Amino acid sequence: MSYTIQQVLIPSPSGYQQSGYAVVDVQIEGDRISAIAPQLEAQGTVIDGRNKLLLPGFVNAHTHSSELWQRGLIPPLPLELWLAHLYDFTPLEPEQIYLSALGTAVETLLSGGTTVVDHLVLIPGRERETIAAAIRGYREVGIRAYVAPLIQDEPFAMALPKGDHKTPALAASEAAPTTAEVLELMQDTIEQYHCPEEGINIVVAPTGIQLCSDALFAGCIELSDRHNLCRHAHLLESQAQQMLAQEKYGCSAVKHLAEIGYLGSRTSLAHCIWLTDADIELMATTQTTVVHNPLSNLRLGSGIAPVLKYRQAGVNVTFGCDGSASNDSQDLLEALKIGSILHNVTDRDYRNWLTPRETIEMAALGGAKGLNAADQRGSLAVGQQADLVLYDLTSLSLLPRTDPIGLLVLGRPSQAVDRVWVNGNPIVTDGQITTLNTTQLRQDLFNQSQWVSNLSSPTMKEMEVRYREVMGLS
Repeated sequence: MSYTIQQVLIPSPSGYQQSGYAVVDVQIEGDRISAIAPQLEAQGTVIDGRNKLLLPGFVNAHTHSSELWQRGLIPPLPLELWLAHLYDFTPLEPEQIYLSALGTAVETLLSGGTTVVDHLVLIPGRERETIAAAIRGYREVGIRAYVAPLIQDEPFAMALPKGDHKTPALAASEAAPTTAEVLELMQDTIEQYHCPEEGINIVVAPTGIQLCSDALFAGCIELSDRHNLCRHAHLLESQAQQMLAQEKYGCSAVKHLAEIGYLGSRTSLAHCIWLTDADIELMATTQTTVVHNPLSNLRLGSGIAPVLKYRQAGVNVTFGCDGSASNDSQDLLEALKIGSILHNVTDRDYRNWLTPRETIEMAALGGAKGLNAADQRGSLAVGQQADLVLYDLTSLSLLPRTDPIGLLVLGRPSQAVDRVWVNGNPIVTDGQITTLNTTQLRQDLFNQSQWVSNLSSPTMKEMEVRYREVMGLS
């Protein structure tokens, strides 16, 4: 299929550091951008680009799709207690996983994203069904998906630092799978589903140092090297994890991951809040990507990631929504807004603050870099894959007319996405998903849920006493 988008507004071809715009025609041929120039000879389907802004698609670089079923539900709690609550009420049916993948994809697409990295929480005992259900959903919608099964080989009770205690925080905890079982699952998943040319990529993704052995990290490194896969994990999301790393390794988590070889240009790490200057230098040296999740970090009281320090040190940074039970949405534009202006309070020198154009570049090109795909996606350039988003600048939320990118990042855009292409395929047209019956999705999500509040989590209550002791709150 081919398209010609006529007289569309794009950022200045000289780069995101410039303030200007150009009015051009953009042609898509197959899965690629084939031409960018004024007054091209029309080919294929002609689209009126007047009063519209064309940008490369953003990457939702860290989320957990199945949390959709718990959004708005979990009370204000810090990460470790929030997780206990989450696990007590996690979805247990693959059909729920399928529907939440659809919902996550739709929300991402309608807020400017063309790629999602799903750190997929697995149903215990039904891990393969969970992965199959999520992939089925992403294939149906047509979003580019990096499916990263969330794996661990240590029980949840080990997630808290012990402090002066010799026993775990929970008296009893479900046994974790063995390292060999987890790696076998990943090998099978890679062989069955990894198909980048069809938009499905498998990522090795230990949940983090808090619940994973070095043997699991080593196995994931070997798999990623053998199959040329991306790597992902949580890193130092909370102060408790910083304390745990010192107990476990006698050094920072970043130093340990560098020593065992997990960091690198194909590795993206979510949150990265509690890092030292030496840690930041290691992240830059290894070309590891930071995924900034500002909304969940605030929601869980985890802290503010030192994003301006990362950028000054040369660390690649991009954005994620995180899961819908800690955000509690998948609105990428909201994440971009909060993730940019939040840091104005962390540095008195306003010349270091993020501009709207820098934010856009982080979300698109920065996201592609984090997936080792900057040579393929993330820029408006001939030869790049056609993962593109067309914004309607006549949308009420983007009026009156000022700076289009400033309005997109600093405003509160709603119903502003007009069209989306993923790999050259039209996924959104006139603001509507074309590959999915969203009315039916709404009905399915409604029918399989119920109004509920004030759920009591027994695991959270059991863990809370130890948490308060270890964190000096009692």
